[in-house]
Amino acid sequence: MWSIVLMGLAGLLVGGALSFRQQHKPLWTQVSFYVLAGMSLLAAYLLTLPAG
Repeated sequence: MWSIVLMGLAGLLVGGALSFRQQHKPLWTQVSFYVLAGMSLLAAYLLTLPAG
């Protein structure tokens, strides 16, 4: 369940980064959104691994 939520969050963050790119916002905002999206996808993957 949580992995699906985290994947959706990653999609929203990538969309936000693309939106900031179109608005010509500073590069660090785009990079931070991409990094957060990557971390969200990594967390979603780690939640799918078997415990133990």
